[in-house]
Amino acid sequence: MRAARPPLQNELRRKMKTIRLGEIAYARSGDKGSSANVAVFANEDRQWSRREPSDMDGQPERVASREASDQYDLLRERLTEKVVKDFFSPLGVKKVKRYEVPNLSALNFVLDGVLAEGGSRSLRIDAQGKTLGQAILEMRIPDESGKQESRN
Repeated sequence: MRAARPPLQNELRRKMKTIRLGEIAYARSGDKGSSANVAVFANEDRQWSRREPSDMDGQPERVASREASDQYDLLRERLTEKVVKDFFSPLGVKKVKRYEVPNLSALNFVLDGVLAEGGSRSLRIDAQGKTLGQAILEMRIPDESGKQESRN
């Protein structure tokens, strides 16, 4: 059971503009024993630029432009280990470890203990943690500007 939020915190939460994580990202998930991993990828329309040929094969490298990293930066700022642990706490997650994967504009989270005793022993409907990726996309996060919604 989740503890009730103080009234002031509830009021501030209602005023702050939020977006659904699935509006700026997509995710994949799966089991790792009794734990699961959830990878969250920034949903970016990459603008590709060319660099000088690499020393390896003489071909120009394609690299993502700086503008393409804005959503990844937002994910890095907003999706902390604590935020993800709090979100999945009703499922009994014990610990969350975050790994940054900048070349894929992704964050990978390992959710320790979230699958109870693991895929082969758990009685949960989703014993392999395949729906955890979809679940995290329903998380509400503060929007980019962090501004409060105006009441007209």
